[in-house]
Amino acid sequence: MNADLIYALEQLEKERGIKKDIVVEAIEIALASAYKKNFGASQNVRVVVDKNTGEIGAFALKNVVQEVKNDLEEISVEDAKKQDPTLEEGDTFEVEITQKKFGRIAAQTAKQVVLQRIREAERNMIYEEFSARVGDIVTGVIQRIEHGNIMIDLGKTEAILLRREQVPNEEYKFNDRVKVYIIDVKHTTKGSLVYVSRSCADLVKKLFELEVPEIASGLVEVKGITREAGSRTKIAVYCKDDAIDPIGACVGQKGTRVQNIVDELKNEKIDIIKWSNNPVEYIASSLSPADVMQVKVNEEDMTAEVVVPDSQLSLAIGKEGQNVRLAARLTGWKIDIKSASKFRETIEKKLLNINLNGASLFKESESEEENLPEESEPDVSDEVKGLFKDND
Repeated sequence: MNADLIYALEQLEKERGIKKDIVVEAIEIALASAYKKNFGASQNVRVVVDKNTGEIGAFALKNVVQEVKNDLEEISVEDAKKQDPTLEEGDTFEVEITQKKFGRIAAQTAKQVVLQRIREAERNMIYEEFSARVGDIVTGVIQRIEHGNIMIDLGKTEAILLRREQVPNEEYKFNDRVKVYIIDVKHTTKGSLVYVSRSCADLVKKLFELEVPEIASGLVEVKGITREAGSRTKIAVYCKDDAIDPIGACVGQKGTRVQNIVDELKNEKIDIIKWSNNPVEYIASSLSPADVMQVKVNEEDMTAEVVVPDSQLSLAIGKEGQNVRLAARLTGWKIDIKSASKFRETIEKKLLNINLNGASLFKESESEEENLPEESEPDVSDEVKGLFKDND
């Protein structure tokens, strides 16, 4: 059994990554407890497993004293020195107490401990592995559906795709391979629970990192992303190097890069936008694919008035306001969209009001002049009048 035990532990370490020393330590503790239980030993017992040969020995720990009061826990200095001359009062002496039947008991106990330790170690390894991968994408196989939640096989463990993390109208079929985003890992007595998502915006961001080397390397930076799962995503990208087109890098040659992401998201629309620190430019770009004629911003209340051609109004707003809603989330600005004709009509009304107000003021000034008293002829002395007459 001893040789088989060591061989089994070595294979366990190679195949499952569970270190032999950890299992051996657990076996020693379990065997010490088993020895006390089976042989009625009340003293302190230490079990040693030789990591090379697998030989197992049990030892009772006794305190070295001058006068022995408890044979199970104490040994006299005289008797101790017969075994080891270096021992002094207060030291601990080990007495081998290995029983003949201990081998069978050890084998049974070791088997139970090894199996238990394997389960514990695997649970810990799975938890540590997937905890480190929170925020990453993994590929799994759909196994079953329980109460609307989808169980996905990740190989070493199962992941749970909760109903709220699923994409509306997306079909999930048995044995389908699917990419999911790890959002959380919880450690329980039954094992590790890995929670994943298909609806979060970070899934799209990670897909771009996988497909676009410039994003993975940091040359192109994702400045913002917002998503309505299953329908549309807007992602803002930026590059410090003017020689690199961030949008072109994301689209790829003939659109291959972005198309791979669209296929993974079951034909979800993706708008790739060039980020700018100029709010006017950024807001105009965020309303893509609509063309924008004019953007007027109010930085105090973070509002923006956008003018688009009449033919682009429905495109700018989007179905049920989706396009402008996503643009507002992406930029952080409250956006009000007007058509060119509506904007022109508003301007004309303002101008008309100004003209009407101006005319009204002009009439009021005329009426005031009419009500003024007639100017009287200034008084001139007779001498002055006479001068004017003489000159005449």
